[in-house]
Amino acid sequence: MSEKGKVIVMALVTGGSASGGPPIGPAVGPTGINIKDVVDEINDQTMVFKGLTVPVRIECDPETKQFEIFVETPSTASLLLKEAGVEKGSSSCAEEKIGDLTFEQIVKVVEAKKEKFLDKTFKSAVKTALGTALSVGITVEGEDPREIQKKLENGEFDNQIKGEL
Repeated sequence: MSEKGKVIVMALVTGGSASGGPPIGPAVGPTGINIKDVVDEINDQTMVFKGLTVPVRIECDPETKQFEIFVETPSTASLLLKEAGVEKGSSSCAEEKIGDLTFEQIVKVVEAKKEKFLDKTFKSAVKTALGTALSVGITVEGEDPREIQKKLENGEFDNQIKGEL
């Protein structure tokens, strides 16, 4: 894929651990851009998502040998699982709970993804993240995330959240 001579490479990398192998090396190599420089930049920018799968876009200009890295945010589910310290979600979220998060951890995940949420308010984005927690088998403050959504709707967490996204 290219635009005006640029080569655009889309890749999924493990945060902080990208390498010169596939998919980056074979895609960037033909542009003549130093692969090590690209990998180092990706690792610097994705270190905050260490261990998570992170989508990145690399825009390469073979003429000038310049490149730009654009890091996307991992999925809400991935961020919640990382907060819970587990590898994967529950296969039966109704019966099997895989972890418990604090309300503050839910807010932290929403903060990390706030540019990606389609919700108009921070409160509705938190409710969306609570729905994702439910679907992967994570409880919040020891309760079903739906109970936290009700409390959120009743204003119980208003002092912990902001208005607009």
